[in-house]
Amino acid sequence: MSAVAWIAVGSLTAWVWLLLGQGFFWRTDQRLPRRGVPDHWPSVAVVVPARDEADMLPVSLPSLLAQDYPGRAEVFLVDDCSEDGTGDVARALSVRYGGLPVTVVSPGEPEPGWTGKLWAVRHGIELARARDPEYLLLTDADIAHEPDSLRELVAAAVTGEYDLVSQMARLRVSSVWERLVVPAFVYFFSQLYPFRWVNRAGARTAAAAGGCVLLRTGAAERARIPESIRQAVIDDVSLARAVRRGGGRIWLGLAERVDSVRPYPRLADLWRMVSRSAYAQLRHSTALLLGTVLGLALVYLAPPVTLVAGLLGDDPVAAWAGGGAWAVMTGTYLPMLAHYRQSPWWAPLLPFTAALYLLMTVDSAVQHHRGRGAAWKGRTYARPEAAPDR
Repeated sequence: MSAVAWIAVGSLTAWVWLLLGQGFFWRTDQRLPRRGVPDHWPSVAVVVPARDEADMLPVSLPSLLAQDYPGRAEVFLVDDCSEDGTGDVARALSVRYGGLPVTVVSPGEPEPGWTGKLWAVRHGIELARARDPEYLLLTDADIAHEPDSLRELVAAAVTGEYDLVSQMARLRVSSVWERLVVPAFVYFFSQLYPFRWVNRAGARTAAAAGGCVLLRTGAAERARIPESIRQAVIDDVSLARAVRRGGGRIWLGLAERVDSVRPYPRLADLWRMVSRSAYAQLRHSTALLLGTVLGLALVYLAPPVTLVAGLLGDDPVAAWAGGGAWAVMTGTYLPMLAHYRQSPWWAPLLPFTAALYLLMTVDSAVQHHRGRGAAWKGRTYARPEAAPDR
């Protein structure tokens, strides 16, 4: 066989393995577990870290205030050194809408060794512990919840005896770039962390979606959250790993009633979202970066390239294998597009989207080596060293 045919066969082999051997990552049926009605509705503290979120809060915060929860619940919004009046907006919304009580605090700049978000989470949890809540809901300032969201999360955690229940919020898909890139973002995440593997008791795979994490307070204390992960840029995955190491049971799935309201209308906005943490995901390793680039090229770029090369070069093995790999890839992407209520015609474009993600990942590494890695709202986080235990 020709070299092109070997590459096409290699890509097809990889896709057959991904289809059958990677935890059925492409299926979208991991939703909140079946839940009954708890005998007792535990108290919940909702912790919302917020930095320059004055535009998002009028959409997201009222949805938290309006939670229809039978037990005791209150909101702790931590203003992380905002310059746009985030704290004042939160207070005004609390007065206007009523509902759950809200406490707004501003802890100041993070100490060395802390990322800003986890510094804010630390202060929110410290305040919450004074009320002795049984659960903590960690949710971002751009996440909107349906009125029964908290009730359903707690019911799933209590009746399923989970220490952590996390939902991947449905991201906004309005602009052309959002439709092209956003469903693929969740698709790639589930490929890295197959939800079935995460949800299997005793599994090594652990992950969470930072926008919506319900965490048992006792499990947080055993795992020393957030101190044990205080340098983490990808804090949600680090949090889930810490809880699992502490013996906790975790669950992760797709949300139906939890939505991100943050817009990413331009490619530049999405590029920044991905590139600020992509190299951190690879543990700042040049070897892992090279392997990722080669892997993405073989799995996502090779199928259409070898199909076209096989057709033009009269190489039937390359054409059939390349076309087969592209067909399998397209088929595995259709369920995620359906979850996002998008046209199936976006599915054949996944190689192009993967090429964008490859470039974003490379750019993430370049920005890191230029000293601008993991930049978010005016802060830049260098490669973390091992944080000393305290």
